[in-house]
Amino acid sequence: MTLEQKQMPPQLSCQDWSHVRETVNMLYLAVCQIESTLTDSNNSVNTLTGSFTALATHTHEVSEQVQRLNNPSELDEFKKDISDTAAELQTNISASVEAFQFYDRVCQRLEHVAHSLESVSNLLECDQRLQDETEWRSVQSTIKSSYTMEAERIMFEFIMRGGNVKEALEIYRHHFKSEQGEKDEDNDEIELF
Repeated sequence: MTLEQKQMPPQLSCQDWSHVRETVNMLYLAVCQIESTLTDSNNSVNTLTGSFTALATHTHEVSEQVQRLNNPSELDEFKKDISDTAAELQTNISASVEAFQFYDRVCQRLEHVAHSLESVSNLLECDQRLQDETEWRSVQSTIKSSYTMEAERIMFEFIMRGGNVKEALEIYRHHFKSEQGEKDEDNDEIELF
């Protein structure tokens, strides 16, 4: 089934509401958040690894160029090589800084997961709150409002309507790429409602 064929599960009626189903949905949501965060952080680590490897290579190249410079007539070529290397260094430094900034976002997302699980645990500990649909909706509303990305909100809605983890992660990745300006290889559109 392509992403284009996936649809948001139907909203359950009030008669179908169950704290057990809500607990399962919240646990699925936590799994989705952790999985998507790990995938995104792996991409960031790969960027850092590539950038630092390139920085080390460029530094070595500059050292070699300096050692080879013996003739003043080679100075213009040396200047061009140094200028090109400096431009590549700057590109890799910028990519590294961006990847480090992403680390902060990863920490924030994992904090959200921890707070969400703590909120659900608090509901599960209190028999009166456990059976109160309003309490569950309040916790879910607080969790949803903490998201800063549309991809996260869409994943949340999908899970809260009973969607499964695998499809929720596919939907998240599709929308995350879209938000980041990346082209989706499948170029599938997702119908949510």
